[in-house]
Amino acid sequence: MYYSTTYPSPIGLITLACDGGNLVGLWIAGQKYHGDTLSEATIEKNGMPVFDAAKKWLDRYFAGKKPAISGLPLAPIGGDFRQGVWSILCEIPYGEVTTYGGIAKKMAVKMNKKSMSSQAVGGAVGHNPISIMIPCHRVVGSNGSLTGYAGGVGTKAKLLELEGVDMSSLFVPQKGTAL
Repeated sequence: MYYSTTYPSPIGLITLACDGGNLVGLWIAGQKYHGDTLSEATIEKNGMPVFDAAKKWLDRYFAGKKPAISGLPLAPIGGDFRQGVWSILCEIPYGEVTTYGGIAKKMAVKMNKKSMSSQAVGGAVGHNPISIMIPCHRVVGSNGSLTGYAGGVGTKAKLLELEGVDMSSLFVPQKGTAL
């Protein structure tokens, strides 16, 4: 059984989902793949301890603090490959970015492979069910492109600006499939 609640944020209404004790979802209104990892509909329920903790974390985050995710019971639903990618996302420091290729290299090492597809990594990053807390917005193209954010490229830019990322070498692509 899954429960949900909402959180009004500076980037739009956020939906939080949990399994009772663990956070399993955080989606921005209009985000691609919203709720797609959940096997059943959620029941709206406010005041659950996991939701209270997540909302306090979000309050701190949107106030420009650097809240750690270590105290949050995160339990994203996904296969081993996606879990591995999401684990690497959690290692990206606040206010910094990495590339899909950089994550692919780390995944290749984890999986004892010579190389790993950046596109496969991009798919896992894009399907991250706990946005912001598992910081998929901190992943950019190798050329500095702010491509591929399920919550929208504009939202990605706002989150990076909030974190104080130097945006001078980053740009919004003018065309492409990953806008």
